[in-house]
Amino acid sequence: MEKTSQINLTEGPILNTLTRLSLPIMASSFLSTAYNITDMAWIGVLGSKAVAGVGVGGMYVWLSQGLVSLARMGGQVHVAQSVGKGDRQEAREYARGAIQLTILFGLAFAAVCLLFTDSLLGFFALDDPKSYSYAKIYTQVTCGLILFSYMTQTLTGLFTAQGDSKTPFLANLAGLFINMVFDPVLILGVGPFPRMEVLGAAVATVTAQAIVMLVMLLSLLRPGSAGNVIRRVGLLKKTPAYFYKQIFRMGGPTALQGSIYCMISMVLTRMVSGFGAAAVATQRMGGQIESISWNTADGFGAALNAFAGQNYGARKLDRMKKGYDISFRIVAVWGLAITLLFVLAPEPISRIFFHEADAIAISVNYLIIVGLGEAFMCVELMTIGALSGMGKTKLCSGISILLTGLRIPLAYFLGAIGLGLNGVWWALSATSILKGIVFFVVFQVQMKAEERRKG
Repeated sequence: MEKTSQINLTEGPILNTLTRLSLPIMASSFLSTAYNITDMAWIGVLGSKAVAGVGVGGMYVWLSQGLVSLARMGGQVHVAQSVGKGDRQEAREYARGAIQLTILFGLAFAAVCLLFTDSLLGFFALDDPKSYSYAKIYTQVTCGLILFSYMTQTLTGLFTAQGDSKTPFLANLAGLFINMVFDPVLILGVGPFPRMEVLGAAVATVTAQAIVMLVMLLSLLRPGSAGNVIRRVGLLKKTPAYFYKQIFRMGGPTALQGSIYCMISMVLTRMVSGFGAAAVATQRMGGQIESISWNTADGFGAALNAFAGQNYGARKLDRMKKGYDISFRIVAVWGLAITLLFVLAPEPISRIFFHEADAIAISVNYLIIVGLGEAFMCVELMTIGALSGMGKTKLCSGISILLTGLRIPLAYFLGAIGLGLNGVWWALSATSILKGIVFFVVFQVQMKAEERRKG
């Protein structure tokens, strides 16, 4: 019998099934965290102006994720549900449509960023010329070659939807190795390589993303990948309009949510920029440190998305609910551990990335305040994965947009009553706590409604 890397998520012990699927995803998330922290640690050597420039440029990389999430989420959910129903031809149509949209979106976003770089960066009103120069270089390289990142994310979603999370993990492991080698070599200049500073960081990042994409594509040539619907997707074939429509219907809300979420953060970043380059650097670096919990929870959410999608398609609601309950306990404990780490050891963590006293002081406040909401944020991300697997992407987006949007008026209010920069950090933490509670309650309500419908 041919060995396959895919897991049937509708059968077998739930904990074992979730563990086999989620561990590679969580390991990939840790790699992603290590990937980002490695970048920022080396950039931190260049000073807070470099970190601020990369932080601003990175905002447009983040904004771009809204587009790819349309194709990724729309394709992933429909492929998982089609596989759960046993209709692999339908799954193949959805996979082809998702990949075609990913390529189109990647090329379009790159063109806009290259043509309008100065106008885009002007929004942040960076006063320091050096920070602005760093931001421009980073934006042009990472956004100009965003297609590699786009393809990596969509392929990861499509592999995971079929129960294969091991291949994306191995691909990300290769990417991390490339990034860790290239970062110091290209940023600082080692041997025959010139000192490229922020440009070197951007080149290392894009090269690593290209490697991850290539490894996943080459994995399709293995005998064990014969059942993967991507293998015979026929990329140049015409995809019926119906499948594009369904991908847009499912992925559109997630894309809107991601884009608006980023725009909200961009407004907050502009507020933060009024406190100087060290404050912007802290926001950027703090977000990367926070990814220790964010990436792990999001990875668990991706596993739960595929698990919920296949079992929802097979109408195994009890199994889906048990999978959520197991995931909730694991993710909540992880989030609490991160809260303790941030609250009890903020200064040692900050000193890894910052070397200026003012930046360290700002970073300490950030970690303590934002750290209080880590467990709630983990529950939020995990629950979004489960609800999206059920096809409830509009509901998730509506809640996320509404509650995340509260950050702007709350930050203004808290700043006005004397909290200053810390008011922005409190706005982030308070809304994370609120979203975690709301999403948990909404999932319970949705499951009861599905059970009444079934029975």
